[in-house]
Amino acid sequence: MDIDTLLSQVKSGEMNIEKAREYLKTLPYEDLGFAKLDHHRKLRSGYGEVIYCAGKTTEHLVQIYQSFYEKGSNVLGTRATPQQAQALCKALPQAQYDPLSRILQVIQTPVKQAGCVAICTGGTSDMGVAEEAAQTAEFLGARVQRIYDVGVAGIHRLLSKTTDLRAANCVVAVAGMEGALGGVIAGLVDKPVIAVPTSVGYGASFHGLSALLTMLNSCAEGISVVNIDNGFGAGYNAAQINRLALHDR
Repeated sequence: MDIDTLLSQVKSGEMNIEKAREYLKTLPYEDLGFAKLDHHRKLRSGYGEVIYCAGKTTEHLVQIYQSFYEKGSNVLGTRATPQQAQALCKALPQAQYDPLSRILQVIQTPVKQAGCVAICTGGTSDMGVAEEAAQTAEFLGARVQRIYDVGVAGIHRLLSKTTDLRAANCVVAVAGMEGALGGVIAGLVDKPVIAVPTSVGYGASFHGLSALLTMLNSCAEGISVVNIDNGFGAGYNAAQINRLALHDR
């Protein structure tokens, strides 16, 4: 439950002062001993805390999800393993897991999606990172258009989607190898472009370093770059840009 809902329930009489006081005691964070859950983050930044699942024990992960769930929150987790997902889905049958993006989410309140974020990939090998970006942006309220496999090796595929790219409030360009996709797209549109280098490529790509350097050194204006394989960071930033664009209308 967010603060606005809490205050509305107190005002309408659905919740008494004593119950509201008990709820507020867990804010701004809840101490589980092994983790401190930031229940106030949505109030401060507009979006709630996201769980990075990698490296967490299954027991801890389940407790974290259950705590957010009990407070009525939608929960987004990234980089979850199939084993973690299996355990969580057993504890919370509402949980949904996508093995491609490794996104593990629980939706209690349907998310209204608006605006448009375009997610592009150089090739199908980049789709895992792209889906992490796409599903993150969707979870945060952005409508996403997927434009996959439009790398510069067959640039006519990308050029055929120019109208769609220009209609978006933000474009995320996900590519490995030499990572040229972000710079090319930035030269075609008048919207912010977020470039995501991936660790896809042969030996000289150095597990994404080559694509990262290409994107950082792009001569195209209006392009920003996140870290290698950081689909979540790109999706989050894109959702913020999309939200600002909607507010300006």
